Amino acid sequence: MPDMPTIETERLILRPHRLDDFDACSALWADADVVRHIGGTPSTREQSWARMIRYAGLWHHLGFGFLAIEEKSSGRFVGEAGFHEVLRDIVPSIEGTLEAGWAFSPSVHGRGYATEALQAMIGWAEAKLPDRRMTCIIAPENAPSLRLAEKLGFRQIAVTTYSGKPTILFERSAENSVA
Repeated sequence: MPDMPTIETERLILRPHRLDDFDACSALWADADVVRHIGGTPSTREQSWARMIRYAGLWHHLGFGFLAIEEKSSGRFVGEAGFHEVLRDIVPSIEGTLEAGWAFSPSVHGRGYATEALQAMIGWAEAKLPDRRMTCIIAPENAPSLRLAEKLGFRQIAVTTYSGKPTILFERSAENSVA
């Protein structure tokens, strides 16, 4: 199994999920504010459990995945971010890319944690998987994530539909700097 990294930033520790993260992870994905633009439906405990297990499987089979994000000052779980391969039924296809994703507790919104965490994940991916194309999909009404994607060097390449909803597809080329 590939090593799952632990990445420290000024204020955060990005690390593999642990079983004792489950309650916080489940609470994150059950929060209506968190999922408003990510499918729109809060996750059940069962769905959150499947998500955590999927993270380990991504690392095991693909060599990349999501990491838990811990606030250094408090030690608390504040979100998760990383890359996944979902085999989405979306046109144009993003299969084979590092699809970036992130979710943070509303209690830490506006602090720059998403920027800090994603910059670290992108830096890791550029070093470990330099030839992989990076993408992300964002709901058009999700203004904070649209701003974050742009700040991280993602550029809109298509407006499409995913699961019956309008979706904006972004790509980040190797030439785009992590701001």
